[in-house]
Amino acid sequence: MTSAHHLSPMGRRRLMAAAAGIALLPPLIPPVQAQPSRTARIGWLGWIGAAGAAASALALAAFRAGLADRGWAEGRGYELLVRDGDQPRSADLAAELVRSGVDLLVAQGPMVFGARKVSGATPVIFNIGGDPVEAGLVASLSHPGGHLTGVTSLSTELAGKRLELLKTAMQWGSHVAAIANALHAGFTIERDAVQAAARRLGLTLSWHLLKSMDDFDTALPRIASEGAHALLAVPDNLINVRAQTLARFSAAQRLPSISGWAAFAEAGNLMSYGPNVHGYYRQMAAIADRLLRGARAADIAVEQPRDIELVVNAKVARALGLDLPAELQLRADRWIE
Repeated sequence: MTSAHHLSPMGRRRLMAAAAGIALLPPLIPPVQAQPSRTARIGWLGWIGAAGAAASALALAAFRAGLADRGWAEGRGYELLVRDGDQPRSADLAAELVRSGVDLLVAQGPMVFGARKVSGATPVIFNIGGDPVEAGLVASLSHPGGHLTGVTSLSTELAGKRLELLKTAMQWGSHVAAIANALHAGFTIERDAVQAAARRLGLTLSWHLLKSMDDFDTALPRIASEGAHALLAVPDNLINVRAQTLARFSAAQRLPSISGWAAFAEAGNLMSYGPNVHGYYRQMAAIADRLLRGARAADIAVEQPRDIELVVNAKVARALGLDLPAELQLRADRWIE
């Protein structure tokens, strides 16, 4: 996990202005062009962390499918070199791929921070849940300015919408416990969006901030003692790794819960609302296509996810005794039985 300072008001305005600028940019998928004459070499730096090797393999399959959509044939048009590991090994694995002569690196989640240290001039495509500007990965969202670009799932709109969905699922009460990684790049942006949504929805929030895995041992008992009626887990690698822990806690306390990735609902929590994994990595493949055809990472704007999904764990809803309203059932993209 990488530490970052909280954004200043000016920093928040910068992110919002940059995001608005991205919306005005032309579509990122150019007309189909001839592939480079030689076989391209792509290094995949997979993260074995939040949901294990199976999740990394799923992401890789989506990335391959995205390349195929753009006419890239593996084994002929490109070669994929895969290295999976955890964040402490990210720099070593990235250095190994760079030495092998890859044309670009794709770094999953926190693996980008090791890749950044050793990639030199090799372009790096990242996906993170925080603010890549605050994390020091790019100069701005619209003009990254270096050799890194990618996709960020940080979104004030999504942050507020999760609280709205949670209120829809709640059968009683108005007190929501929010648990979040205080060192997550962009945390203050999401916190402010959640607090604004809570005021609009008439909900009371209590914040429980983490800085390490050990903090769960004190945060969860505090939530249990304060009598919260629901749990909002601000999506982050720290939260993702403990999704099953949060599921067991929510079941024991009978708390409806929501976070940002489908793996959260799949782990036994009530809901998730956030990027669809397949669409997320297909966007990264589109960026790879542009880089392999000669574009510069410095000129490719950082994107936000286009494909957002609501996943509801119906089994958990029944266990909690929730009679989910029809509007929530109609909005759900996927039900887990």
